[in-house]
Amino acid sequence: MTQKINTFLMFQNGDAEEAMTFYTSLFDDAKVVRLTRYGPGEQGAEGKIKNAAFTLAGQEYMCFDSDPRHAFTFTPSISLFVGCDTEKDLDRLYAALSEGGQELMPLSSYGFSTKFGWVNDRFGVSWQLNLP
Repeated sequence: MTQKINTFLMFQNGDAEEAMTFYTSLFDDAKVVRLTRYGPGEQGAEGKIKNAAFTLAGQEYMCFDSDPRHAFTFTPSISLFVGCDTEKDLDRLYAALSEGGQELMPLSSYGFSTKFGWVNDRFGVSWQLNLP
């Protein structure tokens, strides 16, 4: 068996499907690959995401809705870093991902790239957007 490492996102507010749909609408080569829902009598809320996989720009991610509440959630210390091909694409992604979220570093030239921005989206997932 060949090892494979995937990013796995745990949502605590039942937002996994909404987040996955939002992300796949923003990126090329994006699609839902697998989706399993909690059924009646299972340990999660019926109809919520038990396990799902989706791709963004060909990279696979996994997610689920956690029924038990935890004392932790997403943190910017781990983020999804997106290298953008054009300023227009970077601006589009920044606007969409920051809507309802939090700007950590506004779009600007910080000396290490032409244009860069860092946001937490409305689900709490952290994104770094870079134009080399």
